[in-house]
Amino acid sequence: MKRDSLRVERHASMTAIDAAQWDALTGGHATLSHALLDAFETSGCVSPESGWRPDHLALYDGERLVAALPGYLKSHSYGEYVFDWAWAEALERSGREYYPKLLCAVPFTPVPGPRLLARDAAARAVLLDVWLAHARALGVSSAHLLFPDAASLAAIDTSGLLLRESVQFHWHNAGYGSHEEFRATLSADKRKKIRQERRRVRDAGVTLRRIDGADISDAELALFVACYRNTYRVRGQRPYLNARFFELLRERTPHSLMLVIASRDGQDIACALNLRDDKRLYGRYWGEMEYVPCLHFEACYHQGIEYAIERGLQAFEGGAQGEHKMARGFTPVRTWSAHWLRDEDFSDAVARYLERERAGIALHIDELEERTPYRTRGGATDSTQ
Repeated sequence: MKRDSLRVERHASMTAIDAAQWDALTGGHATLSHALLDAFETSGCVSPESGWRPDHLALYDGERLVAALPGYLKSHSYGEYVFDWAWAEALERSGREYYPKLLCAVPFTPVPGPRLLARDAAARAVLLDVWLAHARALGVSSAHLLFPDAASLAAIDTSGLLLRESVQFHWHNAGYGSHEEFRATLSADKRKKIRQERRRVRDAGVTLRRIDGADISDAELALFVACYRNTYRVRGQRPYLNARFFELLRERTPHSLMLVIASRDGQDIACALNLRDDKRLYGRYWGEMEYVPCLHFEACYHQGIEYAIERGLQAFEGGAQGEHKMARGFTPVRTWSAHWLRDEDFSDAVARYLERERAGIALHIDELEERTPYRTRGGATDSTQ
């Protein structure tokens, strides 16, 4: 496929892109849906004022969308989960500006998935070339593509971009018929730990219920938002997302939501809101009004695993970082990001840093895999994203 045969357009809003054509390129991935990305913008959570200026790139063959990516001009590095603050500081110490930078990512969402959305590998390669040419034409310091899937990585492989490696922890469904069957594959100490955690929650008088998105009531959604806000408030932080964002999600994509609510003495006290698609569950948002020991583990991990088993989902992704997830049956997964830096000397310095970082991460992953929570290595398998 030749670039000359395609029409390239930049869109300052998801509303400018046909939703059905966009979703047809995502493979049904919940975190790439047009509805989710538009909800970020329509709610005001993603906007020039919040430091996220939408700059989506689309390639058309006539009126048909053949490739696209979620793009943003960023004036900071918040909400990305791939930390480049030290790079920004180093460049700015030398008298050069790091921001704005160009970003291809899903805002506030450290979930691996398609980034270079395309109908085939040829269109994907053209899209990447166009995006990098766009970065050069804009004059930005850098361009960053976060959490790509295997297809996007294949396109990146010959691009000359710097690759950065990291680690997340995912739970994989080996065809379990129940949570008990899953637990039986764990080592004795991990089985005991999970039993103890779940017992502590029950003994505290806490009950939990799971609600699919279409059945989430106004009151239950308001409860979740209150819990979510309170957890940020207790930490002295401001939440990235507002009530309108969650209202739009329930309105436009209820099939992608699953809410866990914890209650005690007739009062709802905590919530976990997950995203899902036909293959995976994604742990995303947590909040509590009252602290109960081990409740976070129950609501955010054990309930999600039970749900994934019941629905026959392939995996449950628990979000960024968190070695503590291994004790609950999650295993390490490599994740990636790709980076282009305009300044050659700076790029060379970052490349040397990444080489050292990769060596350290490789050792770390080896150590993690030696501490598998499963009785045998076959208890839960992992595939690199």
